[in-house]
Amino acid sequence: MHEIVSILLIGISLSMDTFSLSLSIGSLDSNNKIINILPWFVGIFHFFMPLMGNLIGIKIISIFDIASNVILGLILIFLGINLAIHYFKDEEFSLKLNIVSMLMFAFSVSIDSFSVGIGINDLTQKYFIASIIFALCSASFTYLGIIIGKYCNKHIGKYAIILGILLLLILGITHLFK
Repeated sequence: MHEIVSILLIGISLSMDTFSLSLSIGSLDSNNKIINILPWFVGIFHFFMPLMGNLIGIKIISIFDIASNVILGLILIFLGINLAIHYFKDEEFSLKLNIVSMLMFAFSVSIDSFSVGIGINDLTQKYFIASIIFALCSASFTYLGIIIGKYCNKHIGKYAIILGILLLLILGITHLFK
């Protein structure tokens, strides 16, 4: 049970950046094509990136003989700090929404799931199930972000980022001292 809850919390944390950016997209673009396509792209990238990260992570761990819980903890803390830096910079987001930019968007919000895949060995041996959960979370949060962004103001995105930062830092510290 602890394993599934941890995977779900990581999936939610990985989805916070796409959620907040999707809120912006929803508030800027009223094109319904985006609602139907973008969540699929994000979900597919969040499925494959941790699997690729895991393959590379296994090789890194075997070469350098590093404990996977330390790697996962450091990666989650790094992602939390990186998200905090971008939050405090208050960066503006602009995107021309065509197929290429949607692919770039999906790739950019999925890089963190690649990093998590590197250390996922410490959490579970069920990489495929973890990737499915990451994909479902990210696609759902992308869809919800676009829909909510159409009807709400942009301030909700800031709270989503803060929640993502806290979840990543807590999970990172938990795995670091495991």
